[in-house]
Amino acid sequence: MAQAAETASAINIKYNRKHFSDEQLISIYREILKPRLIEEKMLVLLRQGKIAKWFSGIGQEAISVGCGLALNPDEYILPMHRNLGVFTTRKIPLNRLFSQWQGKPGGFTKGRDRSFHFGTQEYHIIGMISHLGPQLGVADGIALANKLKDNKKVTAVFSGDGGASEGDFHESLNVATVWDLPVIFIVENNGYGLSTPSSEQFRMKQFVDKGIGYGMEAVQVDGNNILETYSTIKSLAESIREKPRPVLLECMTFRMRGHEEASGTKYVPPHLFEEWGKKDPVSNYENFLLSEKIIDENLIAATRREFKLEIEKNLEITFAESNPESTTEMEVQDVYDTTSLNITFPSSDKKAEMRYLDAITDAMRLAMRKHENLVIMGQDIAEYGGVFKATLGFVEEFGKGRVRNTPICESAIVGAGLGLSISGMKSIVEMQFADFITCGFNQVVNNLAKTHYRWGQNADVVVRMPTGAQVNAGPFHSQSNEAWFIHTPGLKVVYPAFPSDAKGLLLASIEDPNPVMYFEHKALYRSITEQVHEDYYTTEIGKARLVREGNDVTIVTYGLGVHWAMEILDKNQNIAADLIDLRTLLPWDKETVENSVRKTGRVVILHEDTLIGGIGGEISAHLSEHCFDSLDAPVIRIASLDTPVPMNLELENNFLAKARFEDGLKKVLGY
Repeated sequence: MAQAAETASAINIKYNRKHFSDEQLISIYREILKPRLIEEKMLVLLRQGKIAKWFSGIGQEAISVGCGLALNPDEYILPMHRNLGVFTTRKIPLNRLFSQWQGKPGGFTKGRDRSFHFGTQEYHIIGMISHLGPQLGVADGIALANKLKDNKKVTAVFSGDGGASEGDFHESLNVATVWDLPVIFIVENNGYGLSTPSSEQFRMKQFVDKGIGYGMEAVQVDGNNILETYSTIKSLAESIREKPRPVLLECMTFRMRGHEEASGTKYVPPHLFEEWGKKDPVSNYENFLLSEKIIDENLIAATRREFKLEIEKNLEITFAESNPESTTEMEVQDVYDTTSLNITFPSSDKKAEMRYLDAITDAMRLAMRKHENLVIMGQDIAEYGGVFKATLGFVEEFGKGRVRNTPICESAIVGAGLGLSISGMKSIVEMQFADFITCGFNQVVNNLAKTHYRWGQNADVVVRMPTGAQVNAGPFHSQSNEAWFIHTPGLKVVYPAFPSDAKGLLLASIEDPNPVMYFEHKALYRSITEQVHEDYYTTEIGKARLVREGNDVTIVTYGLGVHWAMEILDKNQNIAADLIDLRTLLPWDKETVENSVRKTGRVVILHEDTLIGGIGGEISAHLSEHCFDSLDAPVIRIASLDTPVPMNLELENNFLAKARFEDGLKKVLGY
């Protein structure tokens, strides 16, 4: 079949009632009619100014309703803007949907997000974010959890034809195929991505042609035919439950209204509305039932009255609701899952000499033994053990189900981590180098970080970030990019400097239900050792470590900077400094730093990151505001040059903050 925007093809929809009883056909009629009537009412309210925005699915109801009816109630569906039928078939009370759209407390996001940008564990629906593609990777994670649990469940996830141009589409389909994940990728081919027609979105004839490229089964259906859509999805789901694998399902349809109502439809040739209007999924199915004498005009009228009354009653509930009360305490509290985490102390005094890398490996091994629901994912981490050998030997102990090599697709894998969390599992995602997180940045800052604030779902994901320079690896393997994430509420950012902290903080990060960006400096992996407890223990996230004590000056640093500072202090033994290792950058330990600065009156902030936009600026501003009366000198920041990281040893040494730290320290002491 040609692209949806070109022609409606055959005008008459051919229904095959197959094994459906009259009662089933009537039930399906009720399910497809209900979202249409809700939409018609929403359009009236929009014109009256009683709602602010609406994304219409009129003309596409058969796909949403068919999917909602075909899957079991405890199987996850990840819908998009135009999939109201998914929500209504899952029997979500209408007043809760209306409250969600109005930003009222009775919705699912406490007024913090709109439209279908929410999820609900109660109804096994995971809503989208505005970036369209990331939910495909999340679906992979949910499907992976189902496969690991062997619970014979299917996941369905929606994409529009426009959104399928995003890289997440390719990554997620590729991962699903490589891992044989039980997921149905539903592409609603409705002819347009906002105003851009299919001919300017892609050049293949149809989406099912992509199936062979992924090694994936691909099926096309008339997306306006409710019986064909429902039967196809039901059949696919039954097959996938027995033989886990992904399937690409292309549903041919047409968007009868604008992307959202404000955008209009002037860019669409009028003849397409005329042609596709004749294929309306609701009126065609209604006429089919009338022709088969399964329903009559009286039943139609009675059903419409029933639904309209239900809609009006539920709207009254929503309109009677007060707007959400905004309190700073509540807003800040809901950014994170505040589940109480107890600190675990070692059960014995037994210690062993461990390198920084050994401590990280030991932490992951103990965590894998303790948490049977923990999965590690990353490039080359299985038999190869990762490029730094942090997971060497893990496959032999824990198996390839839980220690998973991934394709080179950071976005899909970070998204899969969120999907695992939604399914009650934990994950560690290894970035081969911290630099490569750019390819998964959207999933981190817009999906992981915002999910708990938006609808109360924890994101139990640790992203391991081998970071930093002093290894002569150049601009793309040496960046210090921790500051990108300390600006993102909802994330925690951890950065240990010693083996004992590397172990304790990693175990604490794995236990934490919030997303943690765990930075580990590559130059420390094999260069430092420490006596580390062999038992399982955790170190509190958010607490700094006072490495050395003195009254002359406060040095605030972290990571490799701690070791630079120790080296300079050893060289200048006449300087008595409080050396504070932050250990956690978000949240950072303000109390410890403030107390030290009030004691010494002088402070130097040292970090390997570049100066502009680094965390040093934030700490400096905080101290200037809160400790001004105690300061005897300006707050000094020492950072690396504001350039990319060079590869050559001499150039790199000049780039790094270490080259300027001693002078900066003596400068502040000179005041």
